[in-house]
Amino acid sequence: MSDFITTHELPIRLSFFFGILTVMAVWEVLAPKRSLTTSKLLRWVNNLGLVFLNSLILRWLFPAAAVGLAVFVNQNGWGLLNYYQLPVGMSVIIAVIAMDFIIYLQHIMVHAVPVFWRLHRVHHADLDYDVTTGARFHPIEIILSMLIKFATIIVLGPPVVAVIIFEVILNALAMFNHGNVGLPKALDRWLRWLIVTPDMHRVHHSVEDDETNSNFGFNLSCWDRLFGTYREQPRGGHQKMTIGIHQFKQANQVVWITGLLMLPFHGKINEYAINTRRWNTPNDKHQD
Repeated sequence: MSDFITTHELPIRLSFFFGILTVMAVWEVLAPKRSLTTSKLLRWVNNLGLVFLNSLILRWLFPAAAVGLAVFVNQNGWGLLNYYQLPVGMSVIIAVIAMDFIIYLQHIMVHAVPVFWRLHRVHHADLDYDVTTGARFHPIEIILSMLIKFATIIVLGPPVVAVIIFEVILNALAMFNHGNVGLPKALDRWLRWLIVTPDMHRVHHSVEDDETNSNFGFNLSCWDRLFGTYREQPRGGHQKMTIGIHQFKQANQVVWITGLLMLPFHGKINEYAINTRRWNTPNDKHQD
């Protein structure tokens, strides 16, 4: 099975990507959680156009990608999991969990460090919240993310199949939990003990600072609970909460792809995006 997955890595990843995208798109049309504020067609064309551009850039800069590096690392016996020679099944589980934890830490980093927050604003500045938001990132942030992934693979030495499984899960759950959909309350309450649900992650896309700086997980929900960044619901409810960033509301900045590419270079940020000491001060200015 692992040999089959490794050999057919690209078709498997593309099948899951387009399959989940289609399922979520249909679900959003049939049972949307929130009414959209901007043209869906316009947002989709530009958001998916950015995804396509990012894919081209990554293939050009890193033709072997994460899976190719994982093959090289395993061939040379690099990394902790190669050093300790654990059973393959255990190594896969450990690797997937460890890589997910790194993604959680990376997400906190791009909120906490001003220069990285500039890049990450492209993801948060979307005026609506749907399946395409989950893949909307600035090319420089995508490159940074790939470099962090490379470093993780070199240090960890995960099995190649673990990297493929993680990539598939990351893309699938990112589209799922960015969906403009809702689950029955009882199901959502139980499911979010294991994975991040749409209602759980939607809080993170609020314009309110204390809500934005919560629920950083993409896959496993345990990290937010363990490290005190979990928030159950937005204070105004999911229907009334405002999505985006206070400072950026014009379509030419946050909808059109040309504006998205230039967004990191607009405005000044004089403080850290995360400053927990300010959360309970009602008259503080928003960090945009």
